[in-house]
Amino acid sequence: MRKVRPLTVHHLNELLLICSLVLLVAVAAVRVSTRSGLPTLLIYLGLGVAIGQDGIGVVFEDAELTQVLGYAALVVILAEGGLGTKWREIKPALPLAAVLSTVGIAVSVGVTAVAAHYLVGLDWRQALIIGAVVSSTDAAAVFSVLRKVPLPRRLTGTLEAESGFNDAPVVILVVAFSAQGAINPWYVMLGEIVLELAIGAVVGLAIGWLGAYGLRHVALPASGLYPIAVMAIAVIAYAGGALAHGSGFLAVYLASLILGNAKLPHWPATRGFAEGLGWIAQIGMFVLLGLLVTPHELGDDVWPAIGVGMALTMVARPLSVLVSAAPFRMPWREQALLSWAGLRGAVPIVLATIPMVSNVPDSRRVFNIVFVLVIVYTLVQGPTLPWVARRLRLGEEEAAADLGIESAPLERLRGHLLSLSIPKDSKMHGVEIGELRLPTGAAVTLVVRDGKSFVPQPSTVLRRRDELLVVATDPVRDAAEERLRAVGRGGKLAGWLGTRAE
Repeated sequence: MRKVRPLTVHHLNELLLICSLVLLVAVAAVRVSTRSGLPTLLIYLGLGVAIGQDGIGVVFEDAELTQVLGYAALVVILAEGGLGTKWREIKPALPLAAVLSTVGIAVSVGVTAVAAHYLVGLDWRQALIIGAVVSSTDAAAVFSVLRKVPLPRRLTGTLEAESGFNDAPVVILVVAFSAQGAINPWYVMLGEIVLELAIGAVVGLAIGWLGAYGLRHVALPASGLYPIAVMAIAVIAYAGGALAHGSGFLAVYLASLILGNAKLPHWPATRGFAEGLGWIAQIGMFVLLGLLVTPHELGDDVWPAIGVGMALTMVARPLSVLVSAAPFRMPWREQALLSWAGLRGAVPIVLATIPMVSNVPDSRRVFNIVFVLVIVYTLVQGPTLPWVARRLRLGEEEAAADLGIESAPLERLRGHLLSLSIPKDSKMHGVEIGELRLPTGAAVTLVVRDGKSFVPQPSTVLRRRDELLVVATDPVRDAAEERLRAVGRGGKLAGWLGTRAE
């Protein structure tokens, strides 16, 4: 029996050096990804492959550890996605996103499983596993490309909500198909899915609301504690949902969605902290998945992966969108873009480790097929998505830049300090202080321009990149924020012309 060598300070130093170098290379790779239009997941996976046994020679075959760390990374990624989701954008799209994440998933799983069984020759269990694994879209992959393509809110909201919701039912299906023994009847599985989603939704909404209420009414002694508290609440939602035998992934997304729209103190700092954690989670997860794969074993699975991917992309995904969108009278152009924008990323590869851990026969082949499928069709769909949007005439002009307003609570004075910087595209440029028409109890007390600060007059004209300090009493804080955002979007006539902060 091999003795496990204890971790020493020397090993820690080596590990820290390697991890730091990988992080730096991964950060630099974001620029390459931005210029090429490719999702960053391909570069990160490539890093893992380069470090692995067919590259530098690091041998890593622990599927169970990969699954555990992958789940942890998915929690952080879903939390970051929920925190960055604007309620006003996804609210109109929720019904369609919910149908895509349930009925659409069922259609996609069925069609893809049939293709995997008859085209590749897999047994029905393995075929169903592949169908479930690849039916989940990936928020990180989708929006790393969509950031460059301004689309109507209905489409971006649908894609964002679908990516946040569909992980939950897919995880339940993959676990059920990978369990030892006979697969449960469809109606039993349907009942389990509905129950787990319901429990996860209740836990997520409850923890999100309680967390937002507490953070808005308790002044923490340091601004740096707010980002930590927000992420802790999101993780509690996941753990609470999972321990209650519900969907932890749905719970963390819903809790983060509530926190992200609750106008919490020091929000820009919290958003930046969550985004940084999200990047670290993506980098670590993709590199680990790249380490797990053995490239020289993929040769026999390339054509099966391309065949299954063709059925998924050209038949299963469009059919699932067509069936899901039928009650909503969605134009065919929007349905076509939704079909092509169903990018796969880290989620399918992580889920492909579940049958490996459960010792399902041919699970290694399932993992290899999923890995190749994700790589090939990300290379095809990612760079062509902007072109498809232009051909379908679905791009729209970008709206005025929103204001990032940071709030610091003044507990003893029952007030708030609101700080904001005017973006270059904001319609607040050229507006006089008096024309802001802030509610009684709120006032602009300081303006910083070109590195110099001064106390403004009502006739002071605001300019791009000005930084403002606004003092607001507790009762009018929300109204002051809403008014500032409305002026940022609609200019001095906001409100009179119907422009709202939304």
